[in-house]
Amino acid sequence: MKTFKLSNAIEIPAIGFGTWQIEDGEKVINAVLNAIDEGYRHIDTAFFYHNEKGIGQAIKQAPIRREELFITTKVWNTDRGFEQTLKAFETSLQNLQLDYIDLYLIHWPANEVQFENWKEINSQTWKALEKLYKDGKVKAIGVCNFMVNHLEALLETCEIKPMINQIEFHPGHTQPEVVAFCKQNDILLEAWSPIGQGKILDNDLLKSIAKKHNVNVAQLCIQFALQQGILPLPKSETPINIKNNLHLPEFEISDEDLNTILKMPSTGFTGLNPNEVTF
Repeated sequence: MKTFKLSNAIEIPAIGFGTWQIEDGEKVINAVLNAIDEGYRHIDTAFFYHNEKGIGQAIKQAPIRREELFITTKVWNTDRGFEQTLKAFETSLQNLQLDYIDLYLIHWPANEVQFENWKEINSQTWKALEKLYKDGKVKAIGVCNFMVNHLEALLETCEIKPMINQIEFHPGHTQPEVVAFCKQNDILLEAWSPIGQGKILDNDLLKSIAKKHNVNVAQLCIQFALQQGILPLPKSETPINIKNNLHLPEFEISDEDLNTILKMPSTGFTGLNPNEVTF
């Protein structure tokens, strides 16, 4: 498994297994065990996904050592703030039945639509993550869905810079401004919904480019992220898709095709603008 190196020199497997919308219990246990069997070593969850307990069970059942896995979870919006975030972390740790988390993330930024003091809320939440990192309870810390304005505000007050920003990224929604900002600041980008939640699988342009390389559109989307130094987190419950999303044939998208994809009109966007969401 190829890896990316974070700013603190921790290595993270280059393709992660996303678990958003996989039901807790047998469904998520089976999906994660199947993913681990196929070779995934990077599992991404969140308290809000309501499947941490099932993922914890899968980790216990998996025939590999805990140290071989890279586990991510996230603090939800209702648990923002210093003390509340620390409590939320302990809950996730218990749900997952783990002694430590590899990567802990702020799931969404507080924004100015919701809070006048959004900068302070994000700063206090981040200070909790810094404490968890210093205490050795997490190997790395980062954020999700932070736009440039959120990152700029956080960088003004933080002691430890975010190592990761996980954003919605896929053909038809590439967020060039935040991508450029993160690359300039040595913050690794992760792509949630790298295949646009399946909404772009029938796109004629993507189908034609995928056909050139004898791959499917999902594999093209995953390679599209990887080629730009972005870590994709494809999610599937279907065994053949779990396999194909990890085991990509050796191919490279040409600069011409890459630019064509980057110029695609908005396609498959969830509509969740981090500066406007009210949850």
